[in-house]
Amino acid sequence: MNQKIPFETIVRRHGPTVWRVCRAVLGPGQDAEDAWAETFVAALTVWEGLPPETNVEAWLVRVARNKAVDVVRSSARRAAPTASPPESTTHDDAGPRTGIDPADAAVTREREDMLWVAVDALPERQRLAVAYHHLGGLPHEEVAGIIGGTPAAVRRASSDGMRALRRRLGASGKADDPLDLDANTGGTS
Repeated sequence: MNQKIPFETIVRRHGPTVWRVCRAVLGPGQDAEDAWAETFVAALTVWEGLPPETNVEAWLVRVARNKAVDVVRSSARRAAPTASPPESTTHDDAGPRTGIDPADAAVTREREDMLWVAVDALPERQRLAVAYHHLGGLPHEEVAGIIGGTPAAVRRASSDGMRALRRRLGASGKADDPLDLDANTGGTS
């Protein structure tokens, strides 16, 4: 069945999830955009041979994670000293170049920026657990396989991360609130 779905549809359907995972793992900027693009380039090369029973979203999240790790490893190998940190770039949650109306994106950009700053400030284990479970939609068992540890430890890290985000951001719990983390990430705590 996967082979009958045009790849462009897969990019449109799963691009935002892949973007959130890349952004959460790599932080703002070009590295996240590169990992997002590399994820879909790699996916396209094997798309025709993908078994029909494959969970495409979970598969893409895993590919995105691998691409993000590649970027981190690559960055670690090349030193780039700077006098001050670069300015951060921001993107709407849909990712790069997906046709989102700029007027709609501008309405929530400041609040989304606050969310990303809060996600970036989480300890690494909590950030990764939140990224893969709440933003990527992976079950705790799969996240444990990716970042190591037990599903219970990942569940705890994810829960602690979400609690820290809610505390820091004061999420209102309204469904249309960009800071309502569960409504906007598709996950539950």
